[in-house]
Amino acid sequence: MSLAHLVLFAGLLSLVILASSSSSSSPGSRSILRDISGENADQKDRAVELNSSNFDSVLQDTPAKYAIVEFFAHWCPACRNYKPHYEKVARLFNGPDAIHPGIVLMTRVDCAMKTNTKLCDRFSVSHYPMLFWGSPSKFVSGSGEPKKEKSEIVVIDDARTAERLLKWINKQTQSSYGLDDKKFENEHVRTNITDYKQISQAVYDIEEATAEAFDIILSNKVIKSSETSASFIRFIQLLAAHHASRRCRKGAAEILVNYDDLCPSGKCSYEASGGKDTLGSFPICGKDLPRGYYMFCRGSRNDTRGFSCGLWVLFHSLSVRIEDGESQFAFNTICDFVNNFFMCDECRLHFNDMCLSVKTPFKKARDFVLWVWSTHNKVNERLMKDEASLGSGDPEFPKIIWPPRALCPSCYLSSDEKSIEWDHDNVYKFLKSYYGPKLVSLYKEKSVVGSKEETVSATAEDLTVATNALVVPVGAALAIAVASCAFGALACYWRTQQKNRKYCRGEAGTEVLEAELLMFP
Repeated sequence: MSLAHLVLFAGLLSLVILASSSSSSSPGSRSILRDISGENADQKDRAVELNSSNFDSVLQDTPAKYAIVEFFAHWCPACRNYKPHYEKVARLFNGPDAIHPGIVLMTRVDCAMKTNTKLCDRFSVSHYPMLFWGSPSKFVSGSGEPKKEKSEIVVIDDARTAERLLKWINKQTQSSYGLDDKKFENEHVRTNITDYKQISQAVYDIEEATAEAFDIILSNKVIKSSETSASFIRFIQLLAAHHASRRCRKGAAEILVNYDDLCPSGKCSYEASGGKDTLGSFPICGKDLPRGYYMFCRGSRNDTRGFSCGLWVLFHSLSVRIEDGESQFAFNTICDFVNNFFMCDECRLHFNDMCLSVKTPFKKARDFVLWVWSTHNKVNERLMKDEASLGSGDPEFPKIIWPPRALCPSCYLSSDEKSIEWDHDNVYKFLKSYYGPKLVSLYKEKSVVGSKEETVSATAEDLTVATNALVVPVGAALAIAVASCAFGALACYWRTQQKNRKYCRGEAGTEVLEAELLMFP
């Protein structure tokens, strides 16, 4: 063998060894790659990478009050040197471990990517890095005009270091955040419960609570039998038709379509194997949820409110969106969901007792709305006593009877605080408005860009889809389906459409012929 062949053989052998080592998932091989790329193995980027395809959608969906967009180029040395400063500030506001979540969304756009050229041109980017500040909704389909001092999107002119950038943010938000701040305790609690607009923040909370409930079900692997499987399916059906968030409706529908494959015979696969999808492969409200923090339901301490508050708002929002014929199904579904999947044992038992106390089936949606409301107040009454004796309540948000007189004076028939008499008609009107149009008002303002007429139209459309999801589109299917099997009929059809079956059997044993597929935009 010649010297040239020996050299070639040695080179090939080294390539094989390198390929073998890099294909393994050992920490050592990954750390080598990180060292080569100059990145810290323990440092995770918190600034959200945006591009022309997701720029508008991310900014219109964020619950953050403000946004920063950094326009940079990956080949720019100054940009690379600035990144650690930007990330040092981003860790305060972004990600599930954010110190001050929900205040500022910090993002980055690489203008050196050809796909982002038009996006960077849209904001008149003249140098790198260039930072813009504004309300997230103003960035959506907007443009930057840095020469105009009164522009709603402004250029951050003093952000050379992390300290300067944070100082600039503090000035805009009238805050005093520090780079060394520790885990978040809510210094931005809003205690004015008479502010009607506060509920508009809760649309993000019901998304958060829905995603968190889904994660709890997955992490505890609680779908273990045909009974729990049926309970889970009914709850997902209810969300697919009536969740206030469009992306949660869409995610729930996708789970229904694929459920037979994900959980054959009610036995779900939680561990990925052989490249097959699991239930966790279909995040119910999208891959960006849960975010790890609440808005309307945020307590003054990290251990108060949050998930339980978000779940109650979810139940209220579902109750005001159902039709009369769905009321008993919705009641059974929520009771079964709490009984099977709520992990607080004492809470679960109390709720189950209240469900069992209902002896007459619901025939009107109004009755179900008022039952959810009265049940919530009974829970609050019990917790008021417990928290008062133990001192475990949130000092800024003590449990109260809802709604307070200041928020709905017409809901009260008397002025006696010790013996409250309710005007149930006005209570019902209040709940329908508060957990209906009021709940989604800010969500639509931030997610719809255009004229006032377009915004109103889009809001009406969203409520129509959520409220009448089972009534209008499925037509013939519901004409032959009794109310108790309406959701089952819809789920069956979704699966039928996917699997080309001729028919399926609903919950009440009704064979449902193929019908028009309900589409979720």
